Amino acid sequence: MATKDGVNMSFWEHLDELRWVVLRSAFCVCLTTVVLFALKDELFALVLAPTRSDFFLYKFFAQLAPEEAEDLMSFEPTLINTELTGQFFVHIQVAFSVALLLSTPYILYNIFRFVSPALYDRELRVARMGVVLGTVLFYLGVALSCVLVFPLSYRFLVEYQVSTEVINAIQISSYIDNFVVICLLMGLMFELPLLAMILSSFAVVDAQLLRKYRRHSVVVLLVVAAVITPTTDVFTLVLVSLPIYLLYEASILIISLKH
Repeated sequence: MATKDGVNMSFWEHLDELRWVVLRSAFCVCLTTVVLFALKDELFALVLAPTRSDFFLYKFFAQLAPEEAEDLMSFEPTLINTELTGQFFVHIQVAFSVALLLSTPYILYNIFRFVSPALYDRELRVARMGVVLGTVLFYLGVALSCVLVFPLSYRFLVEYQVSTEVINAIQISSYIDNFVVICLLMGLMFELPLLAMILSSFAVVDAQLLRKYRRHSVVVLLVVAAVITPTTDVFTLVLVSLPIYLLYEASILIISLKH
């Protein structure tokens, strides 16, 4: 069995340690959820920022295209709720989702502490680097989603109409669901360098293979970017796909340096 502080541990001791890992992680998430639930105004000021016409991204585009500034700054969509308990459960959902996001480093730290006694020194260094790199990349992806990807997707879909007779009044639950999903997708997309590093460790891929299929990968990345941001604007598509492509190049560089 693996050891802790140089002492052999039995199966039941491992199970008890795992139980404490789960309990500590769950307590952290619950406590953070309660705190965020109490900070309702501040929490939803951030989450609902893309629904306001003074959102910094809209101001930026208005400065780039002064002739369209009036249209860009007149964006005031309507969010509605049609269920009696809808807003209350949305409040809980947002508080829990953000709490889980903020608690991720602590959860990963507890998991790392649990498995680290069973790892060799080389595996320990790789695992430590993987946890840090994976966390940083995930947060970068979520940040990019919050400031760029989701606002652009939301604005396009809100303004899209099959007919002028159909008015878009967006359910708050639909807004939150899409916000969470897109943030999660972008966070996972940013794990590409870490995934490449893991696959290279098992000799599944190497830098030469990634270079060989670079053109194919660019096409796939453009398709993914187009799915995440369903806009008809080429400029927006480039803004979203460029960071993903840079991650692909970073994956090649990381694997090359590793070997």
